[in-house]
Amino acid sequence: MSKLPKVNELGFFEIRLESIGGLGANLAGKLLSEDGVVGNGLNGIGFSSYGSEKKGSPVKAHIRFCDPETTIRDTTPIERPHVVGIFHDALFKTINCTNGIYPDSTILVNSLKSPDELKQQMKIQGGTIAIVDATGIALDEKTKANTAMLGALYRILDFLDPESMKQTIRRTFEKKYPHLVEPNLRTFDRGYQEVKFKTYTLENSTELKPFERAEPLLGYETQAIGGTITNPGNSILKDLSISRAGMLPHFHEGKCINCAACDTACPDFCFVWEEKEDKRGRPQMFLKGIDYQYCKGCLKCVTACPVDALSGEREYNDGYADKNRVPHLFDLVNQN
Repeated sequence: MSKLPKVNELGFFEIRLESIGGLGANLAGKLLSEDGVVGNGLNGIGFSSYGSEKKGSPVKAHIRFCDPETTIRDTTPIERPHVVGIFHDALFKTINCTNGIYPDSTILVNSLKSPDELKQQMKIQGGTIAIVDATGIALDEKTKANTAMLGALYRILDFLDPESMKQTIRRTFEKKYPHLVEPNLRTFDRGYQEVKFKTYTLENSTELKPFERAEPLLGYETQAIGGTITNPGNSILKDLSISRAGMLPHFHEGKCINCAACDTACPDFCFVWEEKEDKRGRPQMFLKGIDYQYCKGCLKCVTACPVDALSGEREYNDGYADKNRVPHLFDLVNQN
C-alpha cells in the first residue's frame, strides 16, 4: 500500500486538473483515480466538472486519495489542491488555475515557457513548478497530451507506482484501440522522463490565500434589458487560442496565388486581406496574413490550399506560428 506524503484536515490528498475539452483531462482523472485505488491500495475518488461538451471549453478533473482506513464522503470540487495539473498555458488568460493552492503546492504545466515566466504569469509566491512539453510529445507520438501529463504527474506523485499506471493504460486501450497501446505507453514514459522542476522557497511566511469562487457577471438583476447578449461569440472579443492543440497554419507568402481557397475553408474568418494593384495596375485583393487570435488550429486551410502556401507548424510561446502574423485590433490599439 502507498503512503501519502501529506493530507488535509479531513485526511485527503487532493489533485485538481485544469484543462479544456479535447485534451483528455477527464480521462486522465479517471485513470489516475482508478490506478490509485486498484493498483496502489488507496481509497480514492475522481470526477469532473464542465459546461458544454465541446472542444475548447473549460474542464476540471478532481481526484482525492486517502488511506484505506479513511472513508471518503466528500464529492465537492477541490478548492485546496496539493497538486495542480494545467493542460494548456493559454488557460491563464481566462481562468485562475492556481486558485486555492497551498504555498508549497506543486503546479504542473504543459508549456514551453520557463518556470520564471510561469511564476510571474501565475502570480504565485512559492512552491514547485513542473514543466513538460506534453503537446510536443503528443504530436510526436500521435497521441493526446493527457498521457504525457499523466507521466509527469507520476514523477510528482511518487507514492504511486508508474508500472501500475502502464497496466491501467494497457487495459483501457487494448480492447477498443489496440493500435494506441504502445504509442500511449511511450507518451507516458516520455512525460515521466522529460518533466523538469524548479522550487521557489518563500522568503517570508505567507498566509494562505482564500479560495475565490467564480461568480457570474450577469444575473437576473444585472442582465441587460431584453436579455441582450453583450459579448456575442462572433465579436472582436472572441479569442480561440485556448482551443488550440499545438498546431497552427504557417503562411508562405511567396507561394500564394490569392485564390481565397483558404478563406473559403476557414470556419472562423482568420484570414486578413488588403486591396492592392496587380501587375497590370488593376485593383485586386491580396492575402496579408492570419489573425491568430481567431484561429483554433483546425488546419482546414492547409488542406484546401492548392499551391502549398500554407503548412501546419508547431505553435510557439508567443502564440503565433510565424512572423507573418497580422496584429489584432487590440494589438493596434495598445500600440497607440
